[in-house]
Amino acid sequence: MDGKTKAIVAHIFFIGWIIAFVINMGDKDEITSYYLRQTLILHLIMIVGWIPGLGNILALAALVFLVISLLSAIQNEKKELPFVGKYFQEWFSGF
Repeated sequence: MDGKTKAIVAHIFFIGWIIAFVINMGDKDEITSYYLRQTLILHLIMIVGWIPGLGNILALAALVFLVISLLSAIQNEKKELPFVGKYFQEWFSGF
């Protein structure tokens, strides 16, 4: 599986992120690692989105950011998310 495909899989729900993470552990790919870092918090926010009220607003924002990130992954480009992308890259630099 090439890096672009693994990066796209990382965007498919949290289970897709786990699959991409496990596959990327053996053969690290730069673009996959980039999108693993970028989508981790987005998936966690969407899980928290099940909480009524504020969780729904956060989940909607995370979904918008996830779509933006997915479009960049499909184009095989590393584009940071607006406002939060550089922080995600710093916080999860170990991936």
